[in-house]
Amino acid sequence: MLFRLGRVRGTRAPGFRMIIPFVDVMHRVTLRIITMPIQSQGIITRDNASVDVSAVAYFRVVDAVKSVVAIENVYAAIDQIAQTTLRKVVGQHTLDETLSETDRINLDIREILDVNTVDWGVEVTLVELKDIQLPDSMKRAMARQAEAEREKRAKIINAEGESMCRPIVAGVDGSTSALHAARWAADEAAGGDREARSCFNSSRLDGRWPTRWPSNWPR
Repeated sequence: MLFRLGRVRGTRAPGFRMIIPFVDVMHRVTLRIITMPIQSQGIITRDNASVDVSAVAYFRVVDAVKSVVAIENVYAAIDQIAQTTLRKVVGQHTLDETLSETDRINLDIREILDVNTVDWGVEVTLVELKDIQLPDSMKRAMARQAEAEREKRAKIINAEGESMCRPIVAGVDGSTSALHAARWAADEAAGGDREARSCFNSSRLDGRWPTRWPSNWPR
């Protein structure tokens, strides 16, 4: 940009340009995309969880005149407003939403920054959450919760496996005897029937005949 006696004379393209010494002043403005890290902010989420969140913003100057005339230091201004916007947006979400819905948070921050910086001749192209730090107590609580969920799923799978076995009602004439069922189970186990092999092996380990059998066993 060219200033003459403090007044804007317009923009000049890159290259060799003649200016009047002591009268004209050239102010260089880069139009490339600039990467700006947003410092880690201590934030309290909507469900009163304390987290430290850092991010990174990408922006570029689209109007060189506005970026110089409308605001004194556009880079410092974007840095400050990005920090306050980060605290505002993350504080409106719960901890689970902050960890799982980062794309929506990134979009909300970028839209707010775009509205505030359009008068400065700046376009914010991208905002990404870079790091989310949780307190040690919160990490331990989440680890206990995950372990409890795994134990719950294991118990459910075990109960479903047991429910697949049904009791054998042996007839008085011995037509469906326990010995016949055990031999049939051995044949099915040798043939690769996983359900029969599981029930038959568990009965052998217990040292007794099983009281529950797969639904496809003979009756």
